[in-house]
Amino acid sequence: MQIPRLHPDTIEEVKQRADIVDVVSEHVLLRKRGKDFVGLCPFHDEKSPSFTVSQTKQMYYCFGCQAGGNAIKFLMDLEKRSFTEVVLDLARRHQVRVQTLEPEQRQELQRQLSLREQLYEVLAFTAQFYQHALRQSQGQRAIEYLRSNRRLGEETIQQFGLGYAPAGWETLYRYLVEDKHYPVQLVEKAGLIKPRKEGNSYYDVFRDRLMIPIRDIQGRVIAFGGRTLTDEQPKYLNSPETELFSKGKTLFALDQAKGGISQLDQAVVVEGYFDAIALHAAGINNAVASLGTALSLDQVKLVLRYTESKQLVLNFDADKAGTNAAERAIGEIADLAYKGEVQLKILNLPDGKDADEYLHTHTPEDYQQLLANAPLWLDWQIQQITKDRDLRQATDFQQVTQQIVKLLKNIANTDTRNYYVSYCAEILSLGDTRLIPLRVENLLTQIAPAAATYSKPLPTKREWSSRSYSQSPVTSPQSPIPNSDRSLLELAEALLLRIHLHCPEQRQAIMVALDERDLEFSLSHHRFLWRQILESTDEQVDLISSLQDRYLELSEDIGLVSHLFHLNEKSKKEILRTPQVIQAAIACMERVFREKRYRHFLELWQETDPDVAPERWQSYYQAFYAEKLRLQELDRQRQFSLTDLL
Repeated sequence: MQIPRLHPDTIEEVKQRADIVDVVSEHVLLRKRGKDFVGLCPFHDEKSPSFTVSQTKQMYYCFGCQAGGNAIKFLMDLEKRSFTEVVLDLARRHQVRVQTLEPEQRQELQRQLSLREQLYEVLAFTAQFYQHALRQSQGQRAIEYLRSNRRLGEETIQQFGLGYAPAGWETLYRYLVEDKHYPVQLVEKAGLIKPRKEGNSYYDVFRDRLMIPIRDIQGRVIAFGGRTLTDEQPKYLNSPETELFSKGKTLFALDQAKGGISQLDQAVVVEGYFDAIALHAAGINNAVASLGTALSLDQVKLVLRYTESKQLVLNFDADKAGTNAAERAIGEIADLAYKGEVQLKILNLPDGKDADEYLHTHTPEDYQQLLANAPLWLDWQIQQITKDRDLRQATDFQQVTQQIVKLLKNIANTDTRNYYVSYCAEILSLGDTRLIPLRVENLLTQIAPAAATYSKPLPTKREWSSRSYSQSPVTSPQSPIPNSDRSLLELAEALLLRIHLHCPEQRQAIMVALDERDLEFSLSHHRFLWRQILESTDEQVDLISSLQDRYLELSEDIGLVSHLFHLNEKSKKEILRTPQVIQAAIACMERVFREKRYRHFLELWQETDPDVAPERWQSYYQAFYAEKLRLQELDRQRQFSLTDLL
């Protein structure tokens, strides 16, 4: 079909009806900020939101890549479609009457636009047909099921338009095609009938099932879900994908829940139709259901349009299938959750019940209290990781630690990550508060986000006053060890400990070197071993044996340091030139210490206004510059470790 030229009145009406916040929210997770909305720009990669949407101006603009325009321009650029295609699509969605400048094109265009309207109409008639059938004698078993098994009142049955599909193979087909004279192709496109294999007749998709209408956000029926009343499989059957219905982009009961979600600033997602219906019946009207499939990113973005705080509670079943569903859902939206773009919580009801079952024996207030106390998704993940694990067993301890590290590595916010590092350290310490600092350091060491470096020359006061340097990334003295340094540091500390264990004549030299430079072992498992060495009363041949006994006595994991108690051919060569090895290892350890001091003073300098406190500003500069010079000297010393130790 030739693309028509649209009448200016049509274009203008589309602009008025298609609210830019609604359009953009389908693709970008927006958060209210003042009068405008902000989010991550879809046109370029960014970690901090610079994409703004103004509802009053009906415009968007990105301060990062300078993309901007109205709702039509947004869809054109995002979906790579023409102006006319976008306007026509928005016209269909917002029921705008399309006018074109070429009269001969109108008939074909109206035919295309009317297909969706015809589908809405036939589905609405079908919903009425099912509701009527529910009240007939053939629907008696279905109505009894709703009242007895599901304990639903008449008001709820009518509110959700529940119905019954008769058992006959062609009952609906005859009603729509033969009685109402709808074209058979239209009824098929609505997902209500299917052609027989012979190809000369059709049969009903839904037969002898309790029928649940699925509606779009405007409350129009777009599909159905049918629950069997027999042993027929599947238990639940959804309409196939159609022009109106996409299972991965639709949430059941969102049309009923959007007001409650906005009012309570929270959305609850359950697995089944009747879980959502039961919650609404109990007055909890911010609940939607995921149509029995894994929750998709599109569904999440759809429901979050109605909550300003972006709070989402997943109330899936507590059994294995429900847990797996929650895990899959978290996987879908993990990027948003890690960035804090969604406040995700997980609610597992007691005794493995779903929401419908729970409300049979508990009050709505009980459920709301559980919602209020639902753990954040990270807490829930940690609970799943440690569930049924014996942390006193080395294998379980190691596996749990590895999974926790993998989880924590992805947390972008430093404060959030540090909180969960401390929380997990308490879990791994098994109530022994003395071990918490060791566990914290061990977790931080393994997480080890790459630290930024600062190599720019000292700016002038004028340059600094402009704050052009204020965005330079820094880390605190407690920052974890950068990945680039960790392997060298681990090697250096391990060599030093191995020499101390196997070369009694070098022990005093190691003690003196560490004391003179005021150094400690940075890696928690090395620091723990060193403390045990210092506390040991046996400095002779049996030192290694006594240390091994000490680990067993404390139930401490010896796996991280057990290799230090033994010498193979390679390790014998490593400690052969012990004075040089000690010097290189000490230099490497000092470098990590100095790097923390360097970053600490750099951060203080960057935070100080030179016009307000010029002396302090200069003092911090001199301090971090002195540390930088020392780092350069240590790097020269450390070159020995690269050439002689590896």
